[in-house]
Amino acid sequence: MTRRAEFELGFFVVLQFMFLLSLCSAEKPEEFLPQISPDTSPQPFLPFIAPSPMVPYINSSIPKLSGLCSLNFTASESLIQTTSHNCWTVFAPLLANVMCCPQLDATLTIILGKASKETGLLALNRTQSKHCLSDIEQILAGKGASSQLWRICSIHSWNLTSSSCPVINVDEFETTVDTSKLLLACEKVDPVKECCEQACQNAILDAATNLTLKASETLADNSDRINDCKNIVHRWLATKLEPSRAKETLRRLANCKINKVCPLVFPHMRHIGGNCSNELSNQTGCCRAMESYVSHLQKQTLITNLQALDCATSLGTKLQKLNITKNIFSVCHISLKDFSLQVGNQESGCLLPSLPSDAIFDKDSGISFTCDLNDNIPAPWPSSSLSSASTCKKPVRIPALPAAASSQPGLYNEGVTRLVIFVLSVVLGMLLS
Repeated sequence: MTRRAEFELGFFVVLQFMFLLSLCSAEKPEEFLPQISPDTSPQPFLPFIAPSPMVPYINSSIPKLSGLCSLNFTASESLIQTTSHNCWTVFAPLLANVMCCPQLDATLTIILGKASKETGLLALNRTQSKHCLSDIEQILAGKGASSQLWRICSIHSWNLTSSSCPVINVDEFETTVDTSKLLLACEKVDPVKECCEQACQNAILDAATNLTLKASETLADNSDRINDCKNIVHRWLATKLEPSRAKETLRRLANCKINKVCPLVFPHMRHIGGNCSNELSNQTGCCRAMESYVSHLQKQTLITNLQALDCATSLGTKLQKLNITKNIFSVCHISLKDFSLQVGNQESGCLLPSLPSDAIFDKDSGISFTCDLNDNIPAPWPSSSLSSASTCKKPVRIPALPAAASSQPGLYNEGVTRLVIFVLSVVLGMLLS
């Protein structure tokens, strides 16, 4: 086995072990850590049983299709294959926010767009949408995707319909919308400038607004209808762009939204407030409380480097509201990678790149994805200006892709590999003892 394959297999097994460990720890909390009760926000889904690392990575099966869906899934085989890798059974909940759900949404959008070339319609009716959603669920599961995908990504059959948008006919769409302006703005989306200048996003909003006005003379209380019409606009765009370009455009638009918000659920902070107040009179107790708190965040999901920056800002702001004035991120050495799922221990936190990426399937080493294990960017303590900082005015310069010394595909980092393989050997020893 090659060193790269060893690394990826080690990463795979350690993550699976961590899933099981997190479930066990939920039943029996560590004695030296304070109990932290979550807020009322829903907790991220974790698989109850992780598959054995010894079983094949992909168990292909023949899907049982309804025969009542007119969509041509065969013509979108490449998109579906990529989606199954991004939403692979174990990783789907942990890659949902950044990779899995945006790819699933893009795939459905492009398939529906392609179908409109034959039907002249940019949506399915309610009956057919149920059959088609069931069919694509079967197809993806047969290729190794999670069977819980629709719950993880909150996809329903009505997502394939027009919902409340009044226009689904292609001809009517093209007479209602300034299609030249729309194509000019969205034909090539710059992954960095778009998130700040919103050229394509504004053109989509204008088009969706025009569609909405077909059913109402005012836009008051029509935000849901505008959002439904945005989906119709996305499908029309997919008919005018090559599938690879359409996917790139949709994923980049999704990523602008993803990187604006921290996806983590923050439990209460009473224990931190009690240990870190009084001008940090008890630094040891404060940092232990911080480590305990952050360890809860690390069990939730994989996030991007820009999301980590948002999470650090959110956490710092919440701590400041507890009258904690000292920069305890600096005092306790909290870095951005501490907010994401960990590989082995806190020295190898995994941050995903801020630009769209896909999981990769290799027949020898299985599923892998680009993950930054090296960059150790300190978490910034928010100032008054930082608390309201937008995605385009980040206080820390973060590369869109990991540094070359990280686990970028095709590269090898001996130190990181030794760490993961070492942890893997300990895990296997525990399992076999």
